[in-house]
Amino acid sequence: MTAGTGVTGVTGATGSMPTYLGMPAFPQAAKAAVADSQLRRNLTHATTAIRTKRAKAVAELDDWEELRQAAKAIKDHTLANLDTYLLQLEENVTKAGGHVHWARDAAEANAIVARLVKEAGADSAVKVKSMATQETGLNEALAADGIRAIETDLAELIVQLGEDRPSHILVPAIHKNRAEIGDLFRRTMPDAPHDLPDDPQRLAAAARAHLRNEFLNATVGISGANFAIAGTGSLVVVESEGNGRMCLTLPETLISVVGVEKVLPSWQDLEVFLALLPRSSTAERMNPYTTIWTGVAPGDGPKNFHLVLLDNGRTATLADQTGRQALRCIRCSACLNVCPVYERVGGHAYGSPYPGPIGAILSPQLRGITSAIDASLPFASSLCGACYDVCPVAINIPEVLVELRARAAENPNHRIERTVFHLSAYVLSSPRRLAAAQRAASAGRHFIGRSGRIRRLPPPLSAWTDTRDAPAPPPESFRAWWSRTRGSAQ
Repeated sequence: MTAGTGVTGVTGATGSMPTYLGMPAFPQAAKAAVADSQLRRNLTHATTAIRTKRAKAVAELDDWEELRQAAKAIKDHTLANLDTYLLQLEENVTKAGGHVHWARDAAEANAIVARLVKEAGADSAVKVKSMATQETGLNEALAADGIRAIETDLAELIVQLGEDRPSHILVPAIHKNRAEIGDLFRRTMPDAPHDLPDDPQRLAAAARAHLRNEFLNATVGISGANFAIAGTGSLVVVESEGNGRMCLTLPETLISVVGVEKVLPSWQDLEVFLALLPRSSTAERMNPYTTIWTGVAPGDGPKNFHLVLLDNGRTATLADQTGRQALRCIRCSACLNVCPVYERVGGHAYGSPYPGPIGAILSPQLRGITSAIDASLPFASSLCGACYDVCPVAINIPEVLVELRARAAENPNHRIERTVFHLSAYVLSSPRRLAAAQRAASAGRHFIGRSGRIRRLPPPLSAWTDTRDAPAPPPESFRAWWSRTRGSAQ
């Protein structure tokens, strides 16, 4: 993204992460997104294709569930001993000639990167796709410091040229189709042919030509990392296009911004994740490009390497026994592609760099449930559990969503919801009160559901019926039917 795309910083109780300027809470943003029929078509086409391919790739492995449980165990062990492994990582990166910097929050990470770019004598940097730098709002911070950040991933480039926002973890421009991308390239890419067609191969070739000089002239590269190996001080980036390999090897200075949860103890542990990640993300048996580096080596790759280890709310999340499992996430995006909510509203409605089910539990924990956006995100789910089923590290997203909903409901702004649940508890805790409520509902069916459907209710229940119908209550409850036909209910 470029400066001026509508990103601002918001500080929560546990950290700081940019949200989108002017974005409302999820229900309002989702309502606008659902009304965009072209967006829904783009999302449905893309997510259906991705999840179908993923299912086939996963089905090839008979031991998928065993790998999944192994990854979960490795992540949980690492998180339980995170302090030990982070210090080991720092020690080995330093031994290999690299430099380690610790960043408490987004502002500190951005300041470190800006300083390092200037110390390298550069006013621009080529970037590998990185969720960590999206999280910190690095591009905007660098622009404010007079430094141009150049996104080199094809989808990130599309978003940047369009002064847009990413809407997917793996495919940031998933909300755009090839016709929209072709039009964007013809308008914003000076070296693109004026008659550039909407053919994907031609569009990719145009982007490749556009970026070639940037790669060759860059003196600073910026990346994240998929994994960091504590035992050797090595970092790992997996990608499909090759642009990452260019950013990681050509510049003289490489700066990697990495969340502290990305560390793994050993190479043996990495083996498990390299089997899980490509199949869950791009539905490939292995990533076309896997780049691994350890510090610096004379005559090979960058001369200077800096690792910025980012906290930004992760330590606070780690302290939560239920919510900490979100830190297992390896950013595969499988949960987005199966989520019926994401498929209909897209990523922008989540008001965060992390959209979809994982964003609904990660963003409120990193930022704190202090804003309308973050308080609404745990409710951006049907709790169908599809996200849990596909997660390669077995994050029980529905469990965390329910926990976060309970915390959000403690907010004074949720008085109505608390009242409804207290009333529900009062009714459901007594068989006699429940039976009376069921009789009242059955009696009222002729007034609120004459056609067999409840189409409109008064406020605040109208918030439900404005977007959906509900079945009218049956003529009698199951308990009443059982009592009438089989004897007294037990």
